[in-house]
Amino acid sequence: MTTDMPTSFFGWTLFILHQYGGAFLQGAGITLLLAIVGTFIGCVIGLLVGIVQTIPIDERTNTGVKTLNKIVQFIFAAYVEVFRGTPMMVQAMVVYYGSMAIFQIDMSAMTAGFLVVSVNTGAYMAETVRGGIISIDKGQTEAAKAIGMNHFQTMYTVILPQALKNIMPQIGNNLIINIKDTSVLNVISVTELYFVSKSAAGVYYRYFEVFFLTCVIYFIMTFAASRILRYFERRMAGSSDYQLVNDPMADPTGIFPNTPSKGGK
Repeated sequence: MTTDMPTSFFGWTLFILHQYGGAFLQGAGITLLLAIVGTFIGCVIGLLVGIVQTIPIDERTNTGVKTLNKIVQFIFAAYVEVFRGTPMMVQAMVVYYGSMAIFQIDMSAMTAGFLVVSVNTGAYMAETVRGGIISIDKGQTEAAKAIGMNHFQTMYTVILPQALKNIMPQIGNNLIINIKDTSVLNVISVTELYFVSKSAAGVYYRYFEVFFLTCVIYFIMTFAASRILRYFERRMAGSSDYQLVNDPMADPTGIFPNTPSKGGK
């Protein structure tokens, strides 16, 4: 360390920002990539698992189908419980080191990171989707079945469009959690933001200044993600300015936009 090194907090902060600004940006980019891709794939996994877990079984169901459904639902339930009941840091180490030790698969740290974040998010989203589906009034499911729809047609055309609006806040919450929780992937040497910060702090032994900068970068990413997702929530919610129609046959949704008349009445 030379004698012209900074001596104040702001001096060190600016010095480290100048020295490692590019590395911080690269680490933040990898953090966002892991969080966005992991959340997207996790949502797809959660939708599939949630839909299968809500398949109704009654006395009229074929015995073979009933047995197969119970086996699949048991496997999915075990998946959800295991991945919700263990830390993502431990899952990352098991997947990264276990893939080579047991299956002889030489998986890169980034591939293991994408896999762990996606599967972990899928476990949480499965319960979120299941909750969103069962929150919809059962009368709608019965009406869809009455006109000949099967379970997946009912889900696709009637239930999921409504359930997705209800679970949008939780999807956003999972994205923000993933932005922060990808820091645990430093245990398998994924060069995300926390890994870069730890390396920079070790060079000059200025942990406070480095992690102050890291804290600011994490906050900017989570705040921006929160605002963007809130925008999409409002778009999906539609207009709050509507009136119920008197004749439901005129509009199947039962509502129409409330266009103000002349004079504002």
